[in-house]
Amino acid sequence: MTAQFQTFQMEMANTGTTDTTWKTLYKVGGAAALGTVLVGLAEIGITFLPGGNIAYNTVFDWFTLFHNNWFMGLRNLGLLNILFYALDIPIFFALYGAHRKTGQTFAALAMIVSFIGVAVFYATNRAFAILDISNQYAMATTPAQISILAAAGQAMLSVGQSHTPGTFIAFFLVESASLLISVVMLRDRLFSRTNAYVGLSGFTFMLIFEVCASFVPALQGVVMILAMVGGILSLVWEILVALKLFHLAQNTRGESR
Repeated sequence: MTAQFQTFQMEMANTGTTDTTWKTLYKVGGAAALGTVLVGLAEIGITFLPGGNIAYNTVFDWFTLFHNNWFMGLRNLGLLNILFYALDIPIFFALYGAHRKTGQTFAALAMIVSFIGVAVFYATNRAFAILDISNQYAMATTPAQISILAAAGQAMLSVGQSHTPGTFIAFFLVESASLLISVVMLRDRLFSRTNAYVGLSGFTFMLIFEVCASFVPALQGVVMILAMVGGILSLVWEILVALKLFHLAQNTRGESR
């Protein structure tokens, strides 16, 4: 594995990638970072809509939500996170490119961990599957059908309901990758110390929130404060990342200090 990882590093650094290509990647990464801010703000705004911040305890509560408002049902099961994590891919690729000369090893590791986290999230997200099951439930006519669909819906929720043990691994990996790249920023100083410290603080809060929300539900009300602070700091981090990536894209060699 060590040899393979070193080979990956060498291939990424010596593929003959031109400065122009890296500059384009920085622009794409910067635009993606701003996109995550828009998605985050949309998520915050939707929280204040009817049904945006209500706990659903049973599969029947979820079926009712999907029947009354399918969009809120999808959103509450991670619809916006699907877009958010898609944008994470070019962001981490651009951050790797920015640090490929100074902090290649850990920047590459952060990128890989992030990609694994995104893959795990997509593999475990059940929003559209539960939408389909809820539609079948609405048309069910026999007790047997209702029982089977309720069991299927509950099984889906146990895997895909956000901030539960079923989704913990995906969120843990992505938050850990963000923490790691923030450490790289602090050490290599290509990005500002402010950018690094904001990331370290924000993603630490988010990681604590994920652990408590998934395994200590009794503390969920308390850790929601951490989630709010961490969420705001993570959006600030994205903005700072976007500004720096746009700056790097304008630099002749794509690597200014």
